[in-house]
Amino acid sequence: MMGGSDRRRLFLLLAAVGLVMAIALTYALAARKARSDIDRQAEQQLQIIALDLQSMLEKFETLPFALSVHPDLAAALRAPDQPALAGNVNRTLKTVQQQARVAAIYLMDRQGLTIAASNWDEPQNYIGRNFGFRPYFRDALNGSAGRFYGIGSTTAEPGYFIAQPVFAPGQREGGTPLGVLAVKISLNEFERTWSTSDEPIVLVDQHGVVFLGNRPAWQYRSLAPVDSATRARMAATLQYVGKIVEPIASLPTAARRGYDQPVARAVGRLGWQILLFPAQARIARIALLWSGAVALVLLSGMLLVWARHQRRRRLEERQAARTALQQAADDLDRQITLRTGELTQANQDLGDKYARLEHAEQLLRSTQNELVQAGKLAMLGQMAAGVTHELNQPLAAIRAFAENAVTYLARGQADQASANLLHISDASARMGIIIGQLKGFARKSQGKVAVVDLTRSIHASALLLQADFDRHGVSLQIDLDAALQITGDAVRTEQVLINLLRNALDAVEDTPQRQIWLRLERDGDQALVRIRDSGPGIAGEVAAQLFEPFFTTKPSGKGLGLGLAISSSIVQAMRGQLSASNHADGGAEFQLRLPLAKESNER
Repeated sequence: MMGGSDRRRLFLLLAAVGLVMAIALTYALAARKARSDIDRQAEQQLQIIALDLQSMLEKFETLPFALSVHPDLAAALRAPDQPALAGNVNRTLKTVQQQARVAAIYLMDRQGLTIAASNWDEPQNYIGRNFGFRPYFRDALNGSAGRFYGIGSTTAEPGYFIAQPVFAPGQREGGTPLGVLAVKISLNEFERTWSTSDEPIVLVDQHGVVFLGNRPAWQYRSLAPVDSATRARMAATLQYVGKIVEPIASLPTAARRGYDQPVARAVGRLGWQILLFPAQARIARIALLWSGAVALVLLSGMLLVWARHQRRRRLEERQAARTALQQAADDLDRQITLRTGELTQANQDLGDKYARLEHAEQLLRSTQNELVQAGKLAMLGQMAAGVTHELNQPLAAIRAFAENAVTYLARGQADQASANLLHISDASARMGIIIGQLKGFARKSQGKVAVVDLTRSIHASALLLQADFDRHGVSLQIDLDAALQITGDAVRTEQVLINLLRNALDAVEDTPQRQIWLRLERDGDQALVRIRDSGPGIAGEVAAQLFEPFFTTKPSGKGLGLGLAISSSIVQAMRGQLSASNHADGGAEFQLRLPLAKESNER
């Protein structure tokens, strides 16, 4: 009698043998079915490819015949010594070739010499070439259509040639051809289309030579050895010039193995065949998939039986695991409680730090605003002398006009008195403008972001400094390329502009040529202000510290070194950029970039 262990071994052995036999039978049946399906699919695919190729060849069959009756062709063949006739034919053939999208169209005389061609204006043209050795020429000269496929002896580009005889007008029936018109058609588009297929697709001629396909290694090789007579005809017609036709079997095994017997279909009028080689790997892959599926099903059944046997043991192990898991859960709860307390304390500490940080940020912002205001007031102090001069002139004029008006009134000259009062009004208005600009510049900015007319800010800044420019004999040239609007703060924008103009004024104060240029232009979605002076420029050791607080190159008492630092801070707050460099024509140039307002961007 067999023991339990022997019975289990026998059961496993029988199950393994049955599994192997089922897989082998499934593989054989699936391979047969896959081969049949693949062959049918290949037939369908080949039919579509053949129809497509045949349609393309037939499309151009009538092209050389239709062109051969053109009167210019016969005229050019009758008078080959007249370049004007040949030129007309060249242009006609060029136009037709471009419209029909063929490789070339050319006209040959009775000796095969090309007298006109569509590629007459290209380096490798056919003009003067003799193609009398081509079969298509001989067939056409005998009065019938000529067809041929071969490699071009001039361009080395392969193509399909269709030729028709050219007769004199009214002499086609029974007449002698004056010459031959040939059309060359490129089939490379089919080769590119077939390249997407994983299986070899090739086109072979009547001798079994592959001349088109998606396997470059097979190109110009034969399916079977070519006899000597055929090789001699190929050599005489230069059909595959420069190519040695060897059998595909001479290729390395890796370049030709793995494919089943081809599916063939005739195409064209030259005895061509198009072949498709189904991949043996596809058959094996499908058979393996079916075998794998059957094996998976059988193994699943066996595993199900084994799983039921193991289930009892797993129930016992599960109970033990539950006990261990409960213990681990209790330990985890204790760890979570401890960790939660630590995180709560850490969160509270973080909140305190955040509150202190907010307080420090508010203090910093307040200090910065006060520093900006102090910078403006300091700048007003620098401009005080010039502004006083600007106000003294209108005041002196007002006093003089007022005294004259009193005199005119005493004399009864009311018209002259009225004119003086108008002068007094104009001078007062001028003083009002100057004082208004000073008040606007001196007031403390509210920090509100709004649309700022940058052109107006530039004029306002220049007006406040005009007296200083006049007093020092400095020429300020303003070039406004466009009226631009930015998003920012008007008061702080003017502060930056005045600071930059003031620095430029200081830079040219001791130079013989005292000029400052200000240009406003648009650069993408930014407004770009360039302020250049004719001064000595920026020294190399100064450039790195130019925008640092309390750094200045001015003598003691003429600046604290805060102007450029404050200006840079203001520009950065408005999402802009302030930079400085030496100009190629001499002097320093400051570039102020500010983002354009939405309205300016949409223009």
